Amino acid sequence: MRTQGGKLMAAGIDDISIYIPRLYVDAADFAEARGLDPAKLQKGLGVSKMAIVDTNQDPACLASNACLTIMQNNKLSPEDIGRLYVSTESSFDESKAMNSYVIGMLEQVYGQGAFEHCGGVETKFACVSGSYALYDNTNWIRAGEAEGKAALVVVSDIAKYDMGSSGEMTQGAGAVAMLLNDQPRLLAFDPKVTATSIKDEYDFYRPFGKETPIVHGQYSNLLYMIQVRKALEIYKKKSISSELIKLESGETILDHMDYINMHLPYSNMGKKALAYLVRHEWRQLPRWKKIIHEIGMEEPIPKDPRGTIESVLGDQEYMAKDHEFTKMFTKTPEFQEVYEAKLASSLIASKMIGNLYTASLYLGFRSSLEFEYQKGINLDGKRVGFGSYGSGASAMVFSGLIQPEYEEIVKSMNLEAELGPRRKLTLNEYERIHESKLGPEESMLKPKHEFILVDVNTTTESRGERRYVFNE
Repeated sequence: MRTQGGKLMAAGIDDISIYIPRLYVDAADFAEARGLDPAKLQKGLGVSKMAIVDTNQDPACLASNACLTIMQNNKLSPEDIGRLYVSTESSFDESKAMNSYVIGMLEQVYGQGAFEHCGGVETKFACVSGSYALYDNTNWIRAGEAEGKAALVVVSDIAKYDMGSSGEMTQGAGAVAMLLNDQPRLLAFDPKVTATSIKDEYDFYRPFGKETPIVHGQYSNLLYMIQVRKALEIYKKKSISSELIKLESGETILDHMDYINMHLPYSNMGKKALAYLVRHEWRQLPRWKKIIHEIGMEEPIPKDPRGTIESVLGDQEYMAKDHEFTKMFTKTPEFQEVYEAKLASSLIASKMIGNLYTASLYLGFRSSLEFEYQKGINLDGKRVGFGSYGSGASAMVFSGLIQPEYEEIVKSMNLEAELGPRRKLTLNEYERIHESKLGPEESMLKPKHEFILVDVNTTTESRGERRYVFNE
């Protein structure tokens, strides 16, 4: 790693921007149409609105619009950018990378060939790929390869599930663009502590030719928590051995994270994942005896504690008791204090927008920054921990420190203003969009200062070629 004056070169997030489609489905309307209890969506899952792409939008459009915003906000020229990565699991091309599409759109604004010097790829590993892209580009900067240029990492997805499936109530769409450089104003990543966990799983996947995923919901949720916990254990060891963190008696690694951002397939999953990690970390500490006394029941143990995930899920008696225990645990003052201080603000945007796959973790980070700042909290020097997960399956845990200049960026954050005026879809409109019964020319909204899809070629020799324009 390159050093400056004996110190490791800083690298991290200098700015962050979002682009969210302006169409949405109201959760209460959706629940009524599907014969569901609205409380299940709004309270059980934490879903209020689900952002839906218009007929003239795709993941490349979303990514390009987020990129253009961050470049214009920072008065950047293409020469300032050395790398442009796009992370997605909504790719529509099995060969051509999505960052190529994004560069083509940006060059409509900045001029043909303006980005031809810019390296990059499309990365894929379900919802964790954006974290790997951040890691790679952070190290590109630390190694001195950037030579003063910045990197753009864009996470862009459309979370779409089969109509009538349990996943349909956790849809959403949007993109988050992050500007990385060696003098970040928002967050500098902690070096040499990033931890990963990986294994071959079929908890959630999308076979070739299928537009929507195959999901094993309970299995995937439990696997998510287990894999992040494993990565957290590795992170803990790295943090202690590198002397980044010194654990005192009675402390856990989570005590050294002022904020914790979790992957959010739906907002309440973040709370469940935090509860799982906190239980794991507190179990061996003196404070746990007090917690158990408050709850009034012992923490349940599966019949086969070293068994497979399938055996745990199949242990119905354990699952029922564990659900009851978790519910009571999350109501204890001790957990509530951790939840409100470290996680709650990161869930606000997710409730308003829905699932963004690769972008959900970073929408949560963006949400946390805005709403913690609104509380009047001084964020300078606060450590942010990230628990990233992608099905298939991999987890990544890493952290960073909020920088002294953070207020330059955060003071102008306004989620409602950035979302702009939104249009609620009727269920009939939503279903027609979902089933691709409308073409790009039949969009619900008139585009304003944004990239749109205008045509997908269907001729044999050019099948699948996409044409985009920037609408002034």
